[in-house]
This record gives sequence, structure tokens and C-alpha cells, in this order.
Amino acid sequence: MKLLSPLTGRTLERVGHALQNGQERWPVLDDIAFLHAGQRALADEVLAHLDAGDEEGALVLLLGGQDDWARTPPPSLDARREAVRRRDALTFREAMSLLALGPVGTYFAHRWSDPTFLSGLALAQAHWRTGCRVLEAACGAGHFLRAFSAQAGTVTGGDVVFAKLWLARHYVAPQAALVCFDAAQPWPFEDAAADLLFCHDAFYFLPRKDRVAVEMMRVSPRVLVGHAHNALADNLSSGAPLPPAGYAALFPGCSLYDDRELTAALIGQRAPRAVPSSALEDAAALALAWQAGEAGPAAGPLTQPETGRLLRRNPLYHGGQIVWPSERYASEYGPLATYPARTDAPETARAGEAAEIDAMARARVLLDLPDRW
Repeated sequence: MKLLSPLTGRTLERVGHALQNGQERWPVLDDIAFLHAGQRALADEVLAHLDAGDEEGALVLLLGGQDDWARTPPPSLDARREAVRRRDALTFREAMSLLALGPVGTYFAHRWSDPTFLSGLALAQAHWRTGCRVLEAACGAGHFLRAFSAQAGTVTGGDVVFAKLWLARHYVAPQAALVCFDAAQPWPFEDAAADLLFCHDAFYFLPRKDRVAVEMMRVSPRVLVGHAHNALADNLSSGAPLPPAGYAALFPGCSLYDDRELTAALIGQRAPRAVPSSALEDAAALALAWQAGEAGPAAGPLTQPETGRLLRRNPLYHGGQIVWPSERYASEYGPLATYPARTDAPETARAGEAAEIDAMARARVLLDLPDRW
């Protein structure tokens, strides 16, 4: 995917560890482009390290970045250095601990079975076209990128936090193209750069949603926004949500779904039912599909592990019983969980070996986890 300057819109070309166009340069580390328009000075400092051959120093600088909603202090310099030096030996969870992700780390560690993750998979599957070029905005650590990679033509992820993209590169979605940029600024992509724009559990956080929506529709003719919190309903998470009608106004003619309906459609192996914005006033979260066509079944290749994949019992189970990582996690995800409180599922199994195994995978009793989870 061709990249543009977030400041001038001019095309950038890769030359060594930088993207440049004759007037400006932007750093590339671990094959992650850093194009954060609001951090030009940091980009120059990182480039100085790279130009001097100090890749570790450049990474340590960028791994301290956070977004405006972070609840924990940034990681120490020593912790960042350890994460860089031991990246090939660490597990995903160990790396997140060193990078001080706090509650976000818990969310990322167990996202594979969150009902809200299933709702995102269901939204994508219901409007999927095999072989499409996918761009995910606010991709975090790459959970959806990993799910999309086998069915998409190309997969690109963008996030404002470099550390999350670095986790995606090394632990979750190493095959994805990754770009660090600020979605509230002009996006560093050409018009119609992707066939599908996907954004899940993030849009409600973004400032200037009107501008962001325009950029989304500019870079892709089809847009899916999942798990957007509803301003009319109580929610545990922070953010700056809109009411359902407010989201609909940003994407004229879009289809709207209750987030819970998407998860139920996946488990029921049926198409999700769209509803008008007036029917979503009590929904905790909603999703929308703009110019994405009629919805098909919400269960399919995106939602089910490939035949033969090694599955592991959901790590939330201890001795066959769910043990929540925190009270907050239990209150936010427990009531909507698709997996039972107790299970006698095997510790490991292979996808496709039996109908009951596939049913457990669909309900997230069994999970297709990264090798170094």
C-alpha cells in the first residue's frame, strides 16, 4: 500500500530505515512506519538514532508512547530496553507487562474470547469478500489482523500507539503491514487504498469523529465500524461516544446492528438483523456497515479456526472453572460470555476433528491462540 506524508500528502518512498520524498523523512522500525503527524519532533529524534545505527535507542523512544486514554504511567526505560532485547524469548503477556499496558494488557491477553471480539468477527464475516484489501484503523495489537490474514488479499493495520503495533509485529500478526498514525489527522493513505475499512471498539474514543468518518470513506468504498459505545446507555469504559442517530448521520445510509445481535448471530450461525437507530437507544454498543452490501451469515472462515489448527482450552478456565482476571473484567464481559462457567473440554484439540470441537471453538471454550501467547 502506497504511503503519503501526513503533513503534505505527498507520496513517500522507502529508502533504508526511512520513508522520504525529498522534503521530509519518517522513520521505519521493525517494518512499522511511523507517520504520526503530531509527533514530528519525536520522528526526527528517532531518525537521528537510526542514522547513527542505534536501532535499540530508536525503539526505546517509541515504545514509551501512549494514547490520551491510558490509565497507567509509561514503562520505564529499563523495561523498554528489556522488551527490545528479549523480544524473541518473551511471551505476548510478558512483553505487555514490560510495556506497562495495565488493564489494556488484560484486555489484549483475553480478547480472543471476549464477546465483543466475536461481534467484530461476525460483523466482518457478514460483509466479507474473499481476497479484499483490508485496512484496520485502531488495530491495537493485531487480533483482527491475524483473523483476517488468511482470507484477505492484503492486510494493513494502523494505530496511534507504536507499542501496540510492535506487539502485533512480534507476537500476533507478523505478516501484516503496520503504520503508526493519528486518525484525527489526515490519513497517510491514497483515495480508495483499501477495499474494506474496519474499525472495532475504538471509534467512540476518537476526537473529531466527523473528520475521521470522512477519511474512512475516502480511503475505502466500504466501511465497518464495530462495538461503538452508545452515549444513551451506561458503559464501564471511557471514551466520547455518540447516540445511535449520531453514528448513523456520519455514515449516510448505513446499516446498524446491536452489538449483542452480532455475537448471537455468530453463535447461531445466521445473518445478523439490522435495525433503525431508534431501536438501539438502550443498546450498550452498536455497529454499522456503510456501503457493505446485504449481510450474509455471521459464522464462516473468519470466525472458525482453520481445519487442523491446534486449539487450546480458554486460559480463563482454571481447573475447568472460569476465574476472571479482575472484577471489572467479570462485570464487563461475564454477562455476555459465550462460554460456560465450567467445562470438561480437553486442554488441546484440533479444529475440524469433531463437530463438538468446532462448537467449542465457536463458543470460545477452545481458542486458536498465538504460539507465544
